[in-house]
Amino acid sequence: MRRHRVVVLALDGLLPFELGIPARIFGLARDAAGRRLYEVVTCSVRPPGPVHTDSDFSVLVENGPEALAGADTVVIPASYELGPVHEEGRLTPELAAALARIRPGTRLVSICTGGYVLAAAGYLDGRPATTHWASADHFQRLFPTVRVDPDVLFIDDGDVLTSAGVAAGIDLCIHIVRRDFGTAVANHVARRTVVPPHRDGGQAQYIQRPVPEPQLATTTAARAWALARLHEPIQLRDMAEQESMSVRTFTRRFREEAGISPGQWLTQQRVEHARHLLESTDLGIDQIARDSGFGTAQSMRAHLQAVLGVPPTVYRRTFRTGSAVV
Repeated sequence: MRRHRVVVLALDGLLPFELGIPARIFGLARDAAGRRLYEVVTCSVRPPGPVHTDSDFSVLVENGPEALAGADTVVIPASYELGPVHEEGRLTPELAAALARIRPGTRLVSICTGGYVLAAAGYLDGRPATTHWASADHFQRLFPTVRVDPDVLFIDDGDVLTSAGVAAGIDLCIHIVRRDFGTAVANHVARRTVVPPHRDGGQAQYIQRPVPEPQLATTTAARAWALARLHEPIQLRDMAEQESMSVRTFTRRFREEAGISPGQWLTQQRVEHARHLLESTDLGIDQIARDSGFGTAQSMRAHLQAVLGVPPTVYRRTFRTGSAVV
């Protein structure tokens, strides 16, 4: 089986944490036989040698820009030394020559301000994209043709995907694994890295108070209660009662903690549960719809079509291939 080849472009001024995200996430993806599903290669815009980081050390990159020519997916992490890319929206000749090696149709991914490189190269013209919330205004001024959304964790626009800062890069890479090989493989990677298996790209990237103050109640118990009852009708007031809060207070607290509304969160969990059942069981579509809390196959079909872009039967055919890690 040919592995999907991910090439990570290491630029001077890179953040070591972000550079390591693709290797860690994609490197953990395995099929049921334990075989790697991705090959991850790191390259520079120069011949092999040291690349400066934003820390007090450099990293030795053993591949030059020629590695980009064989990529199925190219990932560009953030850098603090983008020079004219960040200041003028213009590629350096060295960077332009490296990017010119990428084959047409290659999937392009940026983490945080790595999106500046994609935008300067013209890959984001007329397309939706995101970056770190603190850079969003500058990004939009520099690249006015890009449809910048500063309020999301990541954007999947098919062959071009962009993410917000640092941890959102993890979310995006796990999303890509899920898109390529299904929920079971992605959940296995998430468990190994001890991160949430799914944070929807539309979730807010910047929450004013992401950690509740100690004296305030949280909505954790309500979420656990709901997860155990996805197959049942769940009303907002039912969740609020689990925390002994009014609906108004509960909704506000929930948004402060999760960045989305209780209703949006509940739909996400039901979609994820339906995906799991489609991949791992032989249950009929009607039964999966009931077990996931959608009630009818028609309702589940509409939700999965909206989120995944395909109906349940197509999703099942795609991912019931024996490649999932169990």
